Amino acid sequence: MKELICITCPRGCHLRVDDNLNVTGNFCPRGEAYAKAELTHPVRMVTSTVAIASISESRLPVKTKEPVPKEFIFPVMEEIRKTVVKAPIKIGDVVIENVCNSGVDVIATKDIEK
Repeated sequence: MKELICITCPRGCHLRVDDNLNVTGNFCPRGEAYAKAELTHPVRMVTSTVAIASISESRLPVKTKEPVPKEFIFPVMEEIRKTVVKAPIKIGDVVIENVCNSGVDVIATKDIEK
């Protein structure tokens, strides 16, 4: 039996999952979906910053457009560390396309003018 705390809402339900992926302790259906996904294929959003070339602001905040499998977190961070962008950048602009062949883009989360 595995025990998890659901993170899909502020309620934080204490979930129990048996070997057949039967979930108990969830207040809503999202808890069941979260528990099953967490035990079969866990994913996470990655947030970080990338370097900006030749302007006063030195870092651009970025995030993955969608969650990536947990095993991709460190390779994604390595690609983010290597990346340098040039202004101007708008929120939602793709900074790294298909990062680590994950099928997920890394996007800007702030506007940066020249």
